[in-house]
Amino acid sequence: FPAILVVAAVYIFFDVSLTKAGVWGFNSRYHSNILLFNLPLEEWLFFIVIPYASIFLHDAFVLYFPQIKLNNRVSKIITVALLIILVLLVLFNLDKIYTVYIYSTLIVTLVIYLFSKWSIINHFYITFLLILVPFLIVNGVLTGSFIESEVVWYNNDENLGIRFFTIPVEDFAYGFSMIFLSLMFRDKLKTLY
Repeated sequence: FPAILVVAAVYIFFDVSLTKAGVWGFNSRYHSNILLFNLPLEEWLFFIVIPYASIFLHDAFVLYFPQIKLNNRVSKIITVALLIILVLLVLFNLDKIYTVYIYSTLIVTLVIYLFSKWSIINHFYITFLLILVPFLIVNGVLTGSFIESEVVWYNNDENLGIRFFTIPVEDFAYGFSMIFLSLMFRDKLKTLY
């Protein structure tokens, strides 16, 4: 929980700022009237529940299938390739706030990993594929799949405008960075105890 809360504080700060800037917003039809800094209570809980459930899924998979992971070399190749793609996406889309924000966050996350001695990403690249199953369902509903109108709306002027079903492509980087940062921070905290 300490790792999740620290990462949540950073994401909530930007969530408040980007909501105020009109990068995204929330359909009041679907949330309570409890707002903190113009974010619905449900959004605040999102930053605890989703990382917790995702880390639980990650840990359970690693516990039961510790041998299923990428080797260090493959993980580094994937990470460097992702970094190159992300840097190019940021540089060619500097006018899109959400794209720049989340891809820059993922760049920082991956650079932290590259300069660390952790091998957690060897498992995480695999477990993130599993996390994508509930992610696609939950985020799909939040962005308008299977329901009359979206719970969370996005200003397409501030993102690439590319959707996987109804999910902005940037949300995949959002989920990856938020969960992976929480995992890295948790592992760092473990070394301090």
